[in-house]
Amino acid sequence: MEPAAPIPVTGSGVFQPPVSSILPLDFARLKALVAAYLRAEDVGRIEAAYHFSADAHQGQIRKSGEPYISHPVAVAEILAGWKLDGQALCAALLHDVMEDTHISKAEIAERFGRTTAELVDGVSKLDKIEFQSHEEAQAENFRKMLLAMASDLRVILIKLADRLHNMRTLDHMRPDKRRRIARETQEIHAPIANRLGLNSLYRELQELAFTHRYPMRFAVLSKAILAARGNRREVVGKILHAIEERLPQWSIQAEVRGREKHLYSIYRKMVEKHLSFSQVLDIYGFRVIVPDIQTCYRALGALHALYKPVPGKFKDYIAIPKGNGYQSLHTTLIGPFGTPVEVQIRTHEMNHIAESGVASHWLYKEDEKTLTELQHKTHSWLQSLLELQNTSGDSSEFLEHVKVDLFPGEVYAFTPKGKIFALPRGATVVDFAYAVHTDVGNRCVAGRINGELMPLRTELHNGDQIEIITAAHASPNPAWLSYVRTGKARAQIRHFLKNAQQEEASTLGERLLNQALRPHGLTLGQVSTFAWDRFLREFSLPSRKELMTDIGLGKRLPAIVARRLAEIQDVESGRADVVKPKPAGAILIRGTEGVAVQLARCCRPIPGDPIVGIIRKGQGLEVHMHDCPQARKLRSERDRWIDVEWEAATDRLFDVTLKLLTQNVRGVLAKVANAIAEQECNIQNVSTDGEQGPYSTIYITLQVTHRLHLAKVIRGMRNIPEVVRINRLKADQKAV
Repeated sequence: MEPAAPIPVTGSGVFQPPVSSILPLDFARLKALVAAYLRAEDVGRIEAAYHFSADAHQGQIRKSGEPYISHPVAVAEILAGWKLDGQALCAALLHDVMEDTHISKAEIAERFGRTTAELVDGVSKLDKIEFQSHEEAQAENFRKMLLAMASDLRVILIKLADRLHNMRTLDHMRPDKRRRIARETQEIHAPIANRLGLNSLYRELQELAFTHRYPMRFAVLSKAILAARGNRREVVGKILHAIEERLPQWSIQAEVRGREKHLYSIYRKMVEKHLSFSQVLDIYGFRVIVPDIQTCYRALGALHALYKPVPGKFKDYIAIPKGNGYQSLHTTLIGPFGTPVEVQIRTHEMNHIAESGVASHWLYKEDEKTLTELQHKTHSWLQSLLELQNTSGDSSEFLEHVKVDLFPGEVYAFTPKGKIFALPRGATVVDFAYAVHTDVGNRCVAGRINGELMPLRTELHNGDQIEIITAAHASPNPAWLSYVRTGKARAQIRHFLKNAQQEEASTLGERLLNQALRPHGLTLGQVSTFAWDRFLREFSLPSRKELMTDIGLGKRLPAIVARRLAEIQDVESGRADVVKPKPAGAILIRGTEGVAVQLARCCRPIPGDPIVGIIRKGQGLEVHMHDCPQARKLRSERDRWIDVEWEAATDRLFDVTLKLLTQNVRGVLAKVANAIAEQECNIQNVSTDGEQGPYSTIYITLQVTHRLHLAKVIRGMRNIPEVVRINRLKADQKAV
């Protein structure tokens, strides 16, 4: 939808519509299209929707100067080309009335039925809601549209037809707006069309977006194509003639079509492979359409006998269809003069589905047994959208996850039982685990790829057989987010970590608030229900748990909350204003709390080190060594400092890096390693500075249980004569 242009008026203020004959012509064409496949009562309802929309949009014109109603008519005509039903066509004609006029959803439902009103509402934007940025508004619009699509696919088909017509008439917009709309189309609408198998629409949207986003590049490439067309016409004609001659010799009846690749696909190949236009040889392709699947493979043999195939360039999408239902055989041949020739071989039905996708056999039936394989895949994808919505934090995050999944799968991997999963290129074992099931992803610890044990970050390749190894107490690691590729995996990992953080933050918040209440002579158990209820009302908090989570995440300071709770308690109980303070006591740190309590990476404290806690907003409690330079910078924010102490016993191992200055003699590293092993200590990493001379520097990262354990390790290394000096380092490699 584009905003309506200002209404032209005469000097007297009376509206004068622009002279245009497009309306009756356009609607007559639409009426003829729908009459060919819909019942008379449906055609009548569509005509009523046209008149209703025309009245609602009366006085509005497009930037092109045409009456605004010409746009809904054009959108409905595109949908009629896909042979959509009467409800969808009525919704297409009405898709802007809620947004641009005074018409309400209830009025549309009353006149044209509830289903049509829901379709119109699903397509309508959220212009009446205030957003902080254009990006946030767009993300929320797409979230609403995609979720409406999950319940009724016609919503997205109307939206795509709407976008297609707007892209066809984008010339009248400002250049900056054209580029913004073109980019949005390229990133969202075209991939959605591709995901639904609407290949003709996908290619046209890509081409139009390229035209408006990079007009100069489009012009230069168009000129180069025109010049090349004449030079290569003879080669293309020769190949076409050879194919048409060879197939009947193999008793194959086929329709052979030569086709020129689209400008955008040529441009993308140039960018991705760093090629000049002269280096892109395969700008022409051929499509061979045959009666049945058996003949597809016979035709492939005939063509491979005619021209040599390029190794590794054959793809069988008939045996393993793409996620959007696309089926075809793809092969690249070496033609005359060494010219590479791309050939697609498919049946008539496959060709129809390839062009129209999910719209090619439109059914609305409740019984899933009547659904085709393509509709099953589409239905599964739509259900995954609902799952993404439930696990995404906000609209922008949801859109990010959807955009990841909109790009077509490039890798096909198998379970041990032979079930196929299509994943994007670069997908890892973790992506595969989440594709199998969310619980499998959450509990995975490793994977066997073709029988060989491999780490979770291993990238998958076509034909890999994957067995996921799980453990009952395993859980997602934040590091997974750096290498997963699918939206489902990313959303589920974030969802799990967010819930885990909130639980841990709530527990930490209780400990912090209990500590802050001690100077007021209170404990959490002594705060009355009256005080809690009044406090929660004052600060508009839904529950005590929400408050504890906010405290644990550093969004609220425990000292301020404690002071206000004590004030309310005093008012209720009539206690004296001055209460003898009790010692607050320190928060005990185990080092295993999880994401709500973090050991600062700037100083890497270990049990036994003197420590101080600092509440960081949105991050929880951060534990530093008491003399850490980073902690000293926050001295002015004393209300965020918390007394913390190490708990007596902990079973966690802590990383410590030591810098050793040693004599550069043979066997010194072995002596150091032996001294470390004698103290039952793990070595995580060893490196040297590589300098040659009488001395060398060795950096060793160890795992110790506490400060005394570290002291024993250092004492053991000091007994080695070749060790000159030992320093404990911070994470930034500066001596403490």
